[in-house]
Amino acid sequence: MTERRLAQIAWLARLALALVFIWHGLAPKILWLSPDEVAMIAAHGLPDHPLFAPQLIAAVGGIVEILLGVLLLTARRQRWPLLVAGGVLLVLLLDVVLLSPHLLIQAFNPLSTNLAALALCAVAWLAEAPSAADS
Repeated sequence: MTERRLAQIAWLARLALALVFIWHGLAPKILWLSPDEVAMIAAHGLPDHPLFAPQLIAAVGGIVEILLGVLLLTARRQRWPLLVAGGVLLVLLLDVVLLSPHLLIQAFNPLSTNLAALALCAVAWLAEAPSAADS
C-alpha cells in the first residue's frame, strides 16, 4: 500500500474519531445535558457540593472531549493523541461497565460506540506506523 494511501486512511480514521469526541463532548454534555450523563455521574456517589454538581462535571468532561477531538485533528504528525484517545475510551467504558451496566443494552450504547472508536484508534495507529523504508 502506498504511503499516500496510508496517510489518507489515517486521516479518515482520525477525522471520524475526532468527530466522535467532539459530538459526544458537545451534544449530550454541553448543549443538551443528557439524563443518562447525569445518572452516570451521580453513580459515582460524589459529595453534595457545587464543585461536584453533575452539570459542572458534564460540562468539564465535554470540554475535555472536544479538546481531545481538536488535538486529534491538529497534531496529525503525533501519534500519542491516539494513545490518549484509546486510554480515555477504555477508562470510560470500564466506568460504564462498573457503575452503569444497564446502559450496555441500550441502542447505540457505550460498548458499541467505544469499540468502534477504539477500532478507529487502531486503524489510525497502524496506518501512521513508520515504514521499514523510514528507518
